Amino acid sequence: MNKSAVLLVNLGTPESPKVSDVRKYLFEFLNDNRVIDIPWLLRFFLVNFIIVPFRAPKSAMLYEMLWTDNGSQIMIHSESLKNKLQSSLGNQFDVYLAMRYQNPSLDNVLEEIRKKNYKRLLILPLFPQYASATSGSVYQKIMNIIKTWWIIPEIIFINEFFDNEKYIETIAEISKKYNLNSYDHILFSYHGLPNRQVDKSHTDGRSCINCECEKIFKDEFRLCYKASCYQTTRLIVKRIGIPENKYSVSFQSRLDKDWLEPFSDDMLINLAKNGAKKVLVFSPAFVADCLETIVEIGHEYQKIFIKNGGEVLDLVESLNDHPLWIETLKEIILKYPPI
Repeated sequence: MNKSAVLLVNLGTPESPKVSDVRKYLFEFLNDNRVIDIPWLLRFFLVNFIIVPFRAPKSAMLYEMLWTDNGSQIMIHSESLKNKLQSSLGNQFDVYLAMRYQNPSLDNVLEEIRKKNYKRLLILPLFPQYASATSGSVYQKIMNIIKTWWIIPEIIFINEFFDNEKYIETIAEISKKYNLNSYDHILFSYHGLPNRQVDKSHTDGRSCINCECEKIFKDEFRLCYKASCYQTTRLIVKRIGIPENKYSVSFQSRLDKDWLEPFSDDMLINLAKNGAKKVLVFSPAFVADCLETIVEIGHEYQKIFIKNGGEVLDLVESLNDHPLWIETLKEIILKYPPI
């Protein structure tokens, strides 16, 4: 076997919007010690007796809004991406898709890869900005599996690609369907993280709030999630030509107050109350449209914005299976020629 294997990994999705399936998904997701990084006993009781029982029915209603006749949108886009990337790469690579939580599971997909006895395995989590709760969790899970293999291939991890030129170019290309000059403000909304998790990325012990991550970018901040989010925004803004006073960065999907700020919903409320009638939202942390983009931003935040005086909230679609996104991944992969 001379081919190299490429493993794309996205976050995951419930099998269906049924409460039982959503509960199963949340159970696996929230019991991950990199997602909720508190002592295991406290996490066990918090997740299994408080969060999941109360959150599953509400989340199931949201997934119902997201679901299509063909299933979960993140799964639809991810499978299409995998198939188109395989066609673009040809027979020099075998491309696989797994989800960190639920199916197709990393256990099953990696077992399929193990049986093929590849010489090289290139692992590409589909998260542009590194975070311990996403890419870090993928690495930990994969290494826990692979360490049991008798024959371990050469392994390459791609842990971030937020400043890849083609990634930025793809976002800019997708945004062309919108007349940016017609919007009062443009919001770049990223998935939030607890401040304590971001602080851990600064190995010198400094709190991220005391750094200048949101103002300047240094290579030493490369694996700081907050720094990479702000740098992603700067690169997109420069590429598209958005004036500095016309955009903001914010963070969504918080579980409590001690998360990265400013919060996206609060930002939209303030924009509406200060006279903004039309806002465009980018979501550069999500490469496939999902619950957080279609439902949280496209429905929930739209209602919040309009309730407080706004009129139009548009969402720039994620990369999904856009041809330039396929070319981006191909370029990243071909930096490591097949063996």
